[in-house]
Amino acid sequence: MKNIRISAKAVILENRKVLMIKNIDKDGFWYLLPGGGQRPKETLIQALKRECKEEANIDITVGELLFIREYIGEHHEFREYDRDEHQIEFMFSCNIVGNKSPQEGETPDIYQKGVEWLEITKINDYRIYPKILKEIFTNINTKKFSIYLGDIN
Repeated sequence: MKNIRISAKAVILENRKVLMIKNIDKDGFWYLLPGGGQRPKETLIQALKRECKEEANIDITVGELLFIREYIGEHHEFREYDRDEHQIEFMFSCNIVGNKSPQEGETPDIYQKGVEWLEITKINDYRIYPKILKEIFTNINTKKFSIYLGDIN
């Protein structure tokens, strides 16, 4: 098994939309929150700010910790590809600094095809990971979720 990967993600909501990183694979488009892996000697906040700049060309302010999610690859649908993966993901409430529009950054991830604001009311129409984000965003004003979401895909 590989080392546990620590990751920080940005939950950026504006006008009933959430900012997502648009990716592509053989099955079409899929979406993730902006953010990524923490480097040695880097705080989670520093990692998140760097990743948002790299992926979406935005500067952010980082607010409260919203959720913690684990992903143990061998427990989920993509086990044939990432059986040895174990990631802990910290999701923070964030805001964009200034009025710069997000766009694909200078160092996007390998499958990244852009950034996109997805309407919360249409969130179920998209392939989003982790999947629980659909439920969270759909019920954002009516349901309270535990900070620790568990080992989910």
